[in-house]
Amino acid sequence: MSLFYSIFIRLYPLAIWLASPFNQKAKLWTAGRKNIFSELEKAIGKSTAPLVWMHCSSLGEFEQGRPVIEQLKLQNANSKILITFFSPSGYEVRKNYELADFVFYLPMDSAENAIQFFEIVKPHLIIFVKYEFWYHYLQEAKKRNIPFLLISAVFRKNQSFFKWYGDFYRNLLTCFTHIFVQDENSVSLLNTINISNVSLSGDTRFDRVVEIANEVQSIEKLNNFIGNSKVIVAGSTWLEDDKELAHYANTKTQVKFIIAPHVIGQDRLNECLSLYKHSLLYSKLASITPLSINTIVIDNIGMLSQLYKYATVAYVGGGFGGDGVHNVLEPAVFGKPVLIGPEFEKYVEAVDLVDTGGAIVVETTLDLEKALDTLLQMDENYKNICLTSKEFVENRVGATKKVVDYIYKNRLLTS
Repeated sequence: MSLFYSIFIRLYPLAIWLASPFNQKAKLWTAGRKNIFSELEKAIGKSTAPLVWMHCSSLGEFEQGRPVIEQLKLQNANSKILITFFSPSGYEVRKNYELADFVFYLPMDSAENAIQFFEIVKPHLIIFVKYEFWYHYLQEAKKRNIPFLLISAVFRKNQSFFKWYGDFYRNLLTCFTHIFVQDENSVSLLNTINISNVSLSGDTRFDRVVEIANEVQSIEKLNNFIGNSKVIVAGSTWLEDDKELAHYANTKTQVKFIIAPHVIGQDRLNECLSLYKHSLLYSKLASITPLSINTIVIDNIGMLSQLYKYATVAYVGGGFGGDGVHNVLEPAVFGKPVLIGPEFEKYVEAVDLVDTGGAIVVETTLDLEKALDTLLQMDENYKNICLTSKEFVENRVGATKKVVDYIYKNRLLTS
């Protein structure tokens, strides 16, 4: 297995490089790692302040890790924060994050890169978020005896850690000082492979979405667009989601729609404008909206978590294709009924929200339209779903405190 891994980490950057002339994301991935060690050396220099290194795969994982960073910075203002990303969709959005002292791409995993990285960075504490298991970085941290936490992790029985051939993967888990998981099932699974340095903390995203909800500002352009209408906010949609929604939006012109595609490249935006017949890009929205328009397509990154405030009903994309259902917590924190497609079983928070009654799964276009018709009546059942959705989030905050308390109790940092 280690041989296959070594082959992979050599071929992957080559494949990305070959794709970079034709793919913007691949181009950013490659360009972001050019001269990365000299850039790290220049940025970090000879700093002697305690440095916390947090690694996130992409933007979603950053939002999970962010509450922990904010609490550590609040309690230890003298510490330095380094955040690394694997994906451009995380780095490009958060490269100027104000509470981080340094933000970089993660150099590709190899024994040589890991040694060079640690020689420059010299972290006092390492935090990986959710799913990141880079072999050489993990092994090098273990050799150097650096405290290493995995937070907001989720484990499933079908993962390689729990298979007969999983020794290589199980060995990675022994490199963590402590693992914080989202659910009891993950604790039980880890115990079956003799991983006991684990705590049930919950998901730090619950803390983050509550923070966001408390900070949301009114958006005057959207207030004018919505008026007194009922509103459907569809977030992180893929083409498959928009195909499911478009017929309803095109026929129910008295209802207002706000569509936030998962990807906002020009081709994707054109797809949305083509499918939604009465639509306009958000960047073209003026203080007065033409009467013929009932759908706004968001063409920027960063607004979605604020948009759900306006929803009568929220639809979260990814469940009809894409990479699986996206963040259901962002609308739930505002007490909104959440509709999702059938591909959601990998996401603990989505499963739990469905089980409690705050989210409804729709299998077909007909299911979706029936659910929207019912919810838009805003009857007593609607109000109960709203309350369930909001309480679902409020009852699960506190994961950040558990992680931070562990750090200071065990003197991984000093406040």
